[in-house]
Amino acid sequence: MSQSVEGASLRPAEATGWAAGIGRFFRLREHGTDVRTEVLAGLTTFMVMSYIIAVNPAILSLGGNGLDVRAAATVTCLVAGVMTIAMGLYTNRALAIAPGLGLNAIVAFTLVGSMGLSFPEAMGVVVTEGLIITALVLLGVRRYVLDVVPLPLKQAISVGIGFFIFFIGLRNAQMVRIVGGETGFPELAPLNTWPIFVAVVGLLATVVLVARNVRGGIFWGIVVATVVAFLVPGDVATFPDEPLAGPGFDLVGEFSFGYVGELGFLTALLVVFSLLLADFFDTMGTLVGVGSQAGYLNERGELPEAEKPLLVDSLAAVAVGQ
Repeated sequence: MSQSVEGASLRPAEATGWAAGIGRFFRLREHGTDVRTEVLAGLTTFMVMSYIIAVNPAILSLGGNGLDVRAAATVTCLVAGVMTIAMGLYTNRALAIAPGLGLNAIVAFTLVGSMGLSFPEAMGVVVTEGLIITALVLLGVRRYVLDVVPLPLKQAISVGIGFFIFFIGLRNAQMVRIVGGETGFPELAPLNTWPIFVAVVGLLATVVLVARNVRGGIFWGIVVATVVAFLVPGDVATFPDEPLAGPGFDLVGEFSFGYVGELGFLTALLVVFSLLLADFFDTMGTLVGVGSQAGYLNERGELPEAEKPLLVDSLAAVAVGQ
């Protein structure tokens, strides 16, 4: 889950026509923004989050489980797009939904890799967890836990999520590497490669643009890094072999509750509970971290009408397993 409030402090301009209608529907002037600002912020958010389109299928297909990467990318985009639209329409907040990197690692390395479940059975675990957590939202339990957990602890969760994403960025930029396989220890890599050069140039461009209050500074920093990645040698960025191949919907609806028979009732119950806890606190930390930056939290550090984004997030957990 991510969001962007780029330019929210700027004075909104008068809108006409369809832009005025959108502004009234989402109460943009009330929030101190306008359509142009939100479109630019949306593009920036997409560019920041788009790494998940490649990373999520790559993680899920690790271990040689035969998962089709194109189909996994399709369902990643489909669920993230549909549920992000639902989040905006239902909550009227600049929150975007995407698969959690911690949860997909559990699916790939634990459920499929260690426990030997098939991919549909692992998705069955996710669907079950999503149904339970949706019921907890409807009963008010999830909102209650969100309110009673101390604010410093919720902020610490969001910081941990940020460090995890930061580490993924360092590894994708080849600044760090894992010694001893996927379960080994990280170490600093030699800082003389083209991917590191691209990452540093993109980071410096972003820092300069944001520091100078350039609208869409993060977005333009990503554009600069992308252009540089195609220009430098070493195949840092390459065009896909089949850019017009189209999506693959083979994985839509591919889930099974056969994991109960495969693992046994008690083990299956513990697995679902573990995944539920991870999802529960992952969302809590993200909502607080994002909400504090966007100005959504009240003076007590609580998120008003939190049941709305929590409900959409819970339904997304059901959808992502299907």
